[in-house]
Amino acid sequence: MKKPPLRNAHARTAVRKAKRKAPRKRKAARPDSSRTRIYDVVRRIPRGKVATYGQIATIAGLDGQARQVGYAMAAIGRATAVPWQRVINAQGKISMRSEGPAGSIIQQQLLEQEGVIFRGGRVDLKRFGWKPRR
Repeated sequence: MKKPPLRNAHARTAVRKAKRKAPRKRKAARPDSSRTRIYDVVRRIPRGKVATYGQIATIAGLDGQARQVGYAMAAIGRATAVPWQRVINAQGKISMRSEGPAGSIIQQQLLEQEGVIFRGGRVDLKRFGWKPRR
């Protein structure tokens, strides 16, 4: 049996690229995933209260991974049951959102509608900070 003739370099490259795996589609969060735990904790924050990224991480069992909470909050779409606006940074300030300053203004307006007061761009965490029952 004869071997097929050798292909040129461009054809070999095209074949290799075609054999590569297609990019994976993003799967929905599994019930035990970090994001699901984060969203479950954020849903518990009552109206008129705020929590910090680090606080959410600790309660979700991700101690020291406040940045993961930030990534999870950034991944939330506009129409969601997760009250993303109630999560702020440890200084009591609103962190910059991917939408730019407009996203921060929206977050502040949503919190003010819930009765949270800003003084100098900050929230008094002693007064408005969420203290969950363990």
